[in-house]
Amino acid sequence: MTSQTIANTPTPDQIRRAPKVLLHDHLDGGLRPGTIVELARENVPHSPNGVGGAPITQLPDTDPEKLGAWFREAADSGSLERYLETFSHTVGVMQTRDALARVAAECAEDLAADGVVYAEVRYAPEQHLEGGLSLEEVVEAVNEGFREGERRARENGLRIRVGALLTAMRHAARALEIAELANRYRDLGVVGFDIAGAEAGYPPTRHLDAFEYLKRENNHFTIHAGEAFGLPSIWQALQWCGADRLGHGVRIIDDIQVHEDGRVELGRLASYVRDKRIPLELCPSSNLQTGAAASYAEHPIGLLRRLHFRATVNTDNRLMSHTSMSREFEHLVEAFGYTLDDMQWFSVNAMKSAFIPFDERLAMINDVIKPGYAELKSEWLFRQTASTSGSVDSEG
Repeated sequence: MTSQTIANTPTPDQIRRAPKVLLHDHLDGGLRPGTIVELARENVPHSPNGVGGAPITQLPDTDPEKLGAWFREAADSGSLERYLETFSHTVGVMQTRDALARVAAECAEDLAADGVVYAEVRYAPEQHLEGGLSLEEVVEAVNEGFREGERRARENGLRIRVGALLTAMRHAARALEIAELANRYRDLGVVGFDIAGAEAGYPPTRHLDAFEYLKRENNHFTIHAGEAFGLPSIWQALQWCGADRLGHGVRIIDDIQVHEDGRVELGRLASYVRDKRIPLELCPSSNLQTGAAASYAEHPIGLLRRLHFRATVNTDNRLMSHTSMSREFEHLVEAFGYTLDDMQWFSVNAMKSAFIPFDERLAMINDVIKPGYAELKSEWLFRQTASTSGSVDSEG
């Protein structure tokens, strides 16, 4: 093994300490199981079906450890009904100002503890109105929580910056309203807009008025596309709606042909995505759960990275996928032999693609990300010196 290999092969501890950038993470998919139990005990009003306002009376389990296992098993079950049930429990306890602020603060804390230095976390304000909050009150509560979480992280010697993405549900009819909300709160903690929900039957073109509005306002937006549905969803998101980024976008692999002799041929859409440097918000563990890939080793991220697409690594739903940014990278290091250089490449890609001003992105890359990886890559020198010193002493 060469010294260069030693220098760049990350240990689990180095992966955790490495400065990471997260662009695709759902607030309601990352709650601490203990928090869900505590908030449920407060009898928070909710309505998993969007009708009425019945209080939570029963969780699948009230032991935090067992509840966390239930979320993972339900998400892995292959049953869409069970998977959606997981969100009825998380969204159900996020219906008051205090609950939203608490969940957002804990989200920022957890990400910072995992080495994330910049994150864009998304949520759908329209799903948090059962307790009587207005859309504006929801946004303000979440923003308050993110700022509190950033403060707590600083107290623990960690640094993180969190921006919010406001999501509209693609099966509903409030996209323009949520887009206007995102525009009102830009520069106040909200950095952009998103649509999410089932792709099949709900194309992004249903919400063209929202996207046209955002473009007129010079605002940023990403679109969930190319996760479960495929190339038509990606094409519409880009060519009809004008998305800045693709939420998932993993199905772009369907427009890439690898021949038996190893030659790779890109279709016109794949070429466009690569040539235009359109960011792909890839979520490996989530993709395995939804069937977009059979294993980490077979995940399209390997080929997309090799072909120099603007690929980024993300968590999607940390609770349901039992994951974190560190776990995602651990899987990729094992599957593809990725090094610290690869991790830096993914992190810089993500920071380049963030929805904050260019000068701030550049400062994060040059003053935080690159120095952080340089320090990690230099650690092998000191380990090697200590090992050599020990062997010399033993011989003397």
